[in-house]
Parts: sequence; structure tokens; C-alpha cells
Amino acid sequence: MLGFLLRLLPFWVREPLLIAVGSVLGVRIMYLAVRDHDRVAAGLGVVFLVFTAIRVHTVVRALRARRSPSPAAPEDGAAVDAAAQPQPQPQPQPQPQPQPQAQAQAGTEPRPVPDTPEKDHNAWAQAIAAVAVFGAIAAVLWAAPRFMPSDVNSPQPASCSDGEHEELPKVYKKTPQPVTGEELCEALNRPDLAKLLGTPGETATTASGTSNTAPLTDGKVAQPEAQVAFDTYTVNVSATYDEMSTDQYVKLMKFGNERDIKTLTVLGRPAVLSSDYTMKIEINLGSGGSGGSGGPVGQGPLARTLSVALDHDDRGGYYDITVWSASGALPDDSALLDIAEKVLPTTFTATTT
Repeated sequence: MLGFLLRLLPFWVREPLLIAVGSVLGVRIMYLAVRDHDRVAAGLGVVFLVFTAIRVHTVVRALRARRSPSPAAPEDGAAVDAAAQPQPQPQPQPQPQPQPQAQAQAGTEPRPVPDTPEKDHNAWAQAIAAVAVFGAIAAVLWAAPRFMPSDVNSPQPASCSDGEHEELPKVYKKTPQPVTGEELCEALNRPDLAKLLGTPGETATTASGTSNTAPLTDGKVAQPEAQVAFDTYTVNVSATYDEMSTDQYVKLMKFGNERDIKTLTVLGRPAVLSSDYTMKIEINLGSGGSGGSGGPVGQGPLARTLSVALDHDDRGGYYDITVWSASGALPDDSALLDIAEKVLPTTFTATTT
């Protein structure tokens, strides 16, 4: 159907259209082939470029035939000039000699002027108009991938909201202005989080937030948390609304398994850096629908944590920013500091009075 419609178009409209479309598609496909190292796409791009070159050659030959007509058979498109070529006239039949007066009147009539230049002008106008119109269309097609997703199957960043709002525990109503897990997730799931971790090319695979309570407190201490995972690193941020100061927290660390403890100040608040191993839990789902079983809890990869007091006076409570990876590799401590400076200011709710 498309080929039939193209054949209905005039030569000087159809050929510029094919040249414009073929050149744009050919160059675009070749660009994608080079970028993605795709040999099939490269072959397809070469086909489009060769097709375009053939059409350009056809137009050039048609223009040459128009400028210097010859008795040879015209190329495709040269037939449009057939009407403009001189046609053989039949031999005049002998007529009676006209009267001198009639001859004089016939001599005064103007000779017809051939309209070939006008037709040339019209053909060139059609060609220029076609190139301009389809050149604009080609420009739109070329620029569209920069403003629209080029591949609907490309991974999209994970979203925090799951459409359902969980009911907050009662302790959140008793805690002065606590942050929720959803708010922590929104603050943590930043577009530049991967760049802060030193892996700018990655996209978040999962993002979640929960409004929990601290373990071993019988639900009396609010502890919301959020987690964003990438292919390389996983980041967890939590807020604990208890009465433990940073100094007390550091003393507690020294009795535990924390390593590389380092005190510092972040955003004008007392802070501490520490390292500890995560827990590794294996779950066997079983087979045949018989149910799963949990394996022993093992030692997971090492994690690095930055703990920052909730307020400048360090009256109790803290934020934990923890980073780890399945391979055990950790980013520099500067990455944790950068995340704290970007994420925590949007979650500070405690007053300093």
C-alpha cells in the first residue's frame, strides 16, 4: 500500500522524500550500531545508505537529462520532460497562396514562446519544497529520542510509594515530630544517590521504607527506616528516637564487635563512624509445596555506618546511614558524609531548644 502511494507522487516529490527518509534512518541506525556494537544494525544501516545513494544517483541523472536532452531513452523521472521536448511536426500540405493582405496580418501575430523554463522552475520548486518539509520531519525524528525514552524496556528507577499507607504504631503519636519510613525513603531515593556512592551509571533496583519500632523495646521506641539498593551497593537509613546520646552510643560500640570507630562532627552534630558485619540468613523454600525452612544465621559482608545525633545538643536519638555490598567492597567514608549532608537536612525535625 505504501509503495503504491509513493508511485502516485510526482518524481520531484517522491525522490527527495526517499532520499531524506533513507539518509536520516541510515545515519541514525549506524549511530546506534556503533554505540551498541550491533553488527545486524550496522548491516541494516548500510542497506539504507546504499538505497539513498541509488536514489541520489537517479536524481542526478534526471537533472542532467533535463539540462542536455538526448534521443536516448530517459531515466526514471526524465519522462516528466517529454512534454517539453520538441515534437516532430507533420509536413504542411500545399495550400493555395493567400492574399497579400492575409499574409501581412499573419506576419503580425506573435510567435508562441516555449514554456520549458516555467516547467523547470516548477520542478525545482517542488523538489525544494519536498526537501524542506521532509527535512523538518527528519529533524523531529532525530531529536525525539533525546526528549523521549528510546526504549520502553529500559530499566526505570525504583519508586518508594507502593500505593498503600501503613498505619503508624502508637509510639509515633507520642514521639515529637518523628519522620516516617516513607519520608525517609523519599529523602534517600535521590537521583544523584548513585553518583554519591561513586557509581553514577547505576539505577536503583529497589526502594522501600517502613515505620517500625526498635527491637527489644516492646514497641516503645520509634525506629523508621528506608533502604535503596543498586547493583553494587545497598544503602539503609534509619532514625532511632531513644534517649541515648552519641557519647553513650560510642561507649556501647566499644563493648560490641564494631571496628574502625571514628568520632567526628557532621552538620554541626556529634557523629561517629563504625564498621560491623551484617547477618546472612539462608531460606530453603523446599520443593513440591512442602514449605520452606530457615537455615542457620551466618556472617554477612562488612558494612560501614555513619551515626549522626538528632540535634546539636545531642539529647538523645540518632540517624544511622549504613552502606554495604554483596562483594564486601565499601565506598570511601566521604561517600557516607556526602549522603548525610544531602539526605539528613530534609529529615531533621527535632528542635534545638
